[in-house]
Amino acid sequence: MTAQNRRGAGEVASVEIRPKLHRLRDNIGSVLLGKPDAIDLAIITLLADGHLLIEDVPGVGKTLLAKALARSLDCSFHRIQFTPDLLPSDIIGTSVYYQPSGEFVFKPGPLFANVILADEINRATPRTQSALLEAMSDRQVSVDGVTHPLPLPFIVMATQNPFEFEGTYPLPENQLDRFTLRMRIGYPERSYEKAVLTQHREGEPVDKLQPVLAGSEVLAMQAQVRQVRVDDSLNDYIMSIVEATRQREELYLGVSTRGALMLYRTAQARAYLAGRDYVVPDDIKSLAVPVLAHRILSRSYRFNGRADTGETIIQEIVEQVPVPV
Repeated sequence: MTAQNRRGAGEVASVEIRPKLHRLRDNIGSVLLGKPDAIDLAIITLLADGHLLIEDVPGVGKTLLAKALARSLDCSFHRIQFTPDLLPSDIIGTSVYYQPSGEFVFKPGPLFANVILADEINRATPRTQSALLEAMSDRQVSVDGVTHPLPLPFIVMATQNPFEFEGTYPLPENQLDRFTLRMRIGYPERSYEKAVLTQHREGEPVDKLQPVLAGSEVLAMQAQVRQVRVDDSLNDYIMSIVEATRQREELYLGVSTRGALMLYRTAQARAYLAGRDYVVPDDIKSLAVPVLAHRILSRSYRFNGRADTGETIIQEIVEQVPVPV
């Protein structure tokens, strides 16, 4: 098949799926007003078969975005409120003795759903946070030496407030690395915020959302995203950005190999969402900060406790690395 034929086939697939993606975007946008970029990042995470960390001040729509995406999918959904007394078994499940058979039977926890909202994840202890690691990486959990597969598709959307330190436990680097994207929503513009005041007069609009995508369709989209073409020069571009983070003297921790792979996959997802079957440099440039910034650690934070976000450093690297022609 020639490159032209491959591109034609990809464009046909994109045209067929584009109306459903537009409906998904519009469905979420009907309740999260004035935040199209945040909505697109959430959809990109879903298409890339990843997990999303929403980090912002209270009351700007972190939980609303997660709930709106969950309700827009015809999939099972569980919200887990993370608290300091939450135990790993409260999330994963536990083995219960069944007297008639004389055997232990596994009772699944709330983690066994397609869409998981881990609300205020940094309020749970590190031990409970780590209970998500295997689930996020391998889509399975292990209890008493037995592996239990999780339903597919599977996405964890976690929220946390970065400005609240009382009673919180910062996510460790290995946990942060499991999140495909970290994003902030920010305050809405005045006109949209004013519209929110009237929109919520008669209850929560998110509770009235109807599903627009089935779980099987999400899996089909994720499979098609993997077929989006990435030129070898763009692979080198990704590696140049990643390697630059490992060579910066002010960084104690650079981007991992998982981070490079996540930038590759989200670039494919962004191209797919745009109706293309090929990645362009702008796909990579626009996603570098949300995909990579939470994966680096500055020496000032490591040794002096100064919390550098990493966005500025990643943006500087993207501007310095030559873009392939």
